[in-house]
Amino acid sequence: MMIASKSERRSVVIIGAGAAGLTAAIYAARAHLDPLVMRGPKPGGQLTTTTSVENYPGFVHGVLGPELMQYFEAQAARFGTELSYGSITEVDFSQYPFELRADNAHALIADAVIIATGATPRWLGLENERRLLGRGVSTCATCDGFFFQDQAVAVVGGGDAAMESALLLRRFASQVYVIHRRDRLRASKIMQKLALRQEKIRFIWNTQVKDVLGENEVEGILLEQIQTGETTVLPVKGMFVAIGHQPNTEIFRTWLEMDEEGYIFTHSDSTYTSVSGVFACGDAQDRIYRQAVTAAGSGCMAAIDAERWLQQEGESHE
Repeated sequence: MMIASKSERRSVVIIGAGAAGLTAAIYAARAHLDPLVMRGPKPGGQLTTTTSVENYPGFVHGVLGPELMQYFEAQAARFGTELSYGSITEVDFSQYPFELRADNAHALIADAVIIATGATPRWLGLENERRLLGRGVSTCATCDGFFFQDQAVAVVGGGDAAMESALLLRRFASQVYVIHRRDRLRASKIMQKLALRQEKIRFIWNTQVKDVLGENEVEGILLEQIQTGETTVLPVKGMFVAIGHQPNTEIFRTWLEMDEEGYIFTHSDSTYTSVSGVFACGDAQDRIYRQAVTAAGSGCMAAIDAERWLQQEGESHE
């Protein structure tokens, strides 16, 4: 047993406080499941690092990412959700009810668990990359491509995500440069074929980004040719880092089925995981869409799945 006998028991514990987790909390609270949300190390998720969100339904003129998440949180609290600043650092899904431990040593017993821990974009590790995030640097072409109408932009990466970003950006940008460290792409054949035949997309091979230039916004990127060490400045207004995401699911690896990257497997058309009573939503299980609206939708699904499971299956464990 991981947890001492004296511990708090909750019907639903939601791990994560991004769009998925807070939407799950809204639905769970309205179903009188008395949810507890563990905010984790980054309350609000990836939207807290986004400036203007233009594609979330209901906001005609857009909304700031942090502001949108404040609305989510206030709505969840309004219906009775308890929000905790702790992080879940250890779980035991080997028996029912489930056992969880927070980083403050607080012990929890949960009848159902909803995992909404999200994913973290992989970065190049450059200081100015983070400083200019939201001011020309982005990890989401779908979210931010519209802002680069008739401007030159760069995409960093060579996989499917990079090709998808480049293909989307060519609809808006005057020129899309794909910067790749190797002399061939890692993307699937079909994605390579689609990208390579686009006139607006130009590939710069065997090259890495050494710095992002600009004081208040991106004005260019410093490139280094890996084989020769020669450096050049590429004048672009935007840089999209597309080298993948890392799901924040490591603590569940020994308990749940997931792919090699750490995305949790869920049953078709549901949020059920490989452990009955444990549900996953948002970017922790979505490697394809990764949008706020789809995360919120899956959070709704997780809460409904959990409510039905508690009604139909949970009682048999009493």
